[in-house]
Amino acid sequence: MADYRTGTIKRRRTKAEIGQLEQQILDVLAAYKQSVRHVFYRMTETSLPVFVEKTDGGYRQVQHLTMKLRRNGRLPYGLLTDSSRRGYYVNTYHGAADFIRRTKQLYRADLWQSADYYCEVWVESRSIAGVIEEHCEELAVSLFPAGGFSSVTFIYESAMAINETVQKPVVVFYIGDYDPAGVLIDLSIERELRRHLRKDIDLTFKRLAINPYQIRRYNLPTKPRKNTDTRSRKIKRTVEAEAMPAEILCSILRSEIEALLPPRALAVAKVAEHSERECLEMMANIMQSSRK
Repeated sequence: MADYRTGTIKRRRTKAEIGQLEQQILDVLAAYKQSVRHVFYRMTETSLPVFVEKTDGGYRQVQHLTMKLRRNGRLPYGLLTDSSRRGYYVNTYHGAADFIRRTKQLYRADLWQSADYYCEVWVESRSIAGVIEEHCEELAVSLFPAGGFSSVTFIYESAMAINETVQKPVVVFYIGDYDPAGVLIDLSIERELRRHLRKDIDLTFKRLAINPYQIRRYNLPTKPRKNTDTRSRKIKRTVEAEAMPAEILCSILRSEIEALLPPRALAVAKVAEHSERECLEMMANIMQSSRK
């Protein structure tokens, strides 16, 4: 197969190579739910028996194979995240008892009540948000996908929410790309937050990923910066946040968040939640009995 842009001849993958690539995709997704872009970057690792190029063509091949694997039932649909598209639903109920039963799982004990800090997580993209969302939910931490350079209104409203409800130091963790734009986005978010937060609030803003140390430590795949981008000229090679393996990213995030919580806070909260949900179930039973 000729590549007319480069003048080279590209060999088609054999059936065995495609099978190996499919198995690698399944192995990566067996450990962590993640986006197609995360899987793509894992498939670019040259240490793999079969790897793809860090190109749009390589991404399309991984995209095609993940669809194929889902269509034939080998890959459960729920293992791939896509936070860029969400529906809007209207929930209805067959009465108060049904409402209590179906919503009791939403009850959460306050992990952070005795903590010395209030914590939030901001990310550059919804793709990253989809990977860490479950961890943020479990640890009762608000998650904000900025969508690149976030709107001033979005940041202002977030700051106002903190001003109205928080009476302790605030820690914000940020995850974003390491590229000329990406290294400026978190600075922009921090600057706007500080502009609108109450003067008595002590804000710590920390970029968790991606940074130069992590690029070296985890041998993350890089690509040249665009010559037309004049921002942050010191960055010669760029790395997308999705290039970091999901299990490593989630481990870093959980470690940082849990360090802010009191010892065993999550375990204690789960016991309290179980007890309260049992009480809600009893209430539902009483309400249902009263209607008969």
